[in-house]
Amino acid sequence: MTTEKLERPQGAAEDWTVPQDWASYTVQEHAMWDTLFERQAKMLPNRVVREFMEGLDVLRMTKLGIPDFDELSERLMKLTGWQVVAVPGLVPDRMFFEHLANRRFVAGRFIRTPEQIDYLQEPDLFHDVFGHVPLLANPIFADYMQAYGEGGLRADGLGAIDNLARLYWYTVEFGLIRQDDSLRLYGAGIVSSHGESLFALDDPSPNRLGFNIKRLMRTRYRIDDYQQSYFVINSFEDLLKQTIETDFAPLYRELQQESDLEVATILPEDRIFTKGTQAYAHAKKFA
Repeated sequence: MTTEKLERPQGAAEDWTVPQDWASYTVQEHAMWDTLFERQAKMLPNRVVREFMEGLDVLRMTKLGIPDFDELSERLMKLTGWQVVAVPGLVPDRMFFEHLANRRFVAGRFIRTPEQIDYLQEPDLFHDVFGHVPLLANPIFADYMQAYGEGGLRADGLGAIDNLARLYWYTVEFGLIRQDDSLRLYGAGIVSSHGESLFALDDPSPNRLGFNIKRLMRTRYRIDDYQQSYFVINSFEDLLKQTIETDFAPLYRELQQESDLEVATILPEDRIFTKGTQAYAHAKKFA
């Protein structure tokens, strides 16, 4: 997510956007995109949600080199009415929400260096564009992202941004989904990371919990390591439906009265996805 303690960089417009300046990318920067793209594209089929791979294809993101945001936006506009706009880095929360609410996805324009190929703290162009943009070609997920932006503007007025940030983290960034009777990846923070693409599905250590908005909003997250809890949605349709139908104002008031949960916490009422049976088991059965 973003932070409010930011000053608008020189040269950025009032909405914090800047030109992508695609022509200024070097041969080395294009090569870095191609290296990252090839690595992920080889291992994601049969691991990532179908809609992601469909998005890569329909948006022609398999083309070599860093994508041109204008070209991406032209294709996205025809499909779901979204655009990709460049920003110099992190943007303030309210501005971030305003962009999403108006179907504009903000993306950093810099790409990591070879020394950062497996990890960097601030999201780069590969994370933002490869990780996020393909699913914006899907009408249901595109609607969810807009609904999230609209909810963010309301949360800002209720002092509940921290709680809502967790919804973004555990869905848009690090979400898992049930598809074809198995777990698939869809969160951008996972699909853009070679290591976490393997860890999230194959490692026995993390919790894979049934999606519950209130439970999720109580759960802290970590930014310095792989996640120790993932939340599993049943479908994008169900995610959008639950988000639209939830009255968040009373939920935020309830959350103010309850303590946060550490990242690896398991509650008796949690539903835990058990990979061997491709189904959920109730946590109290393991107590």
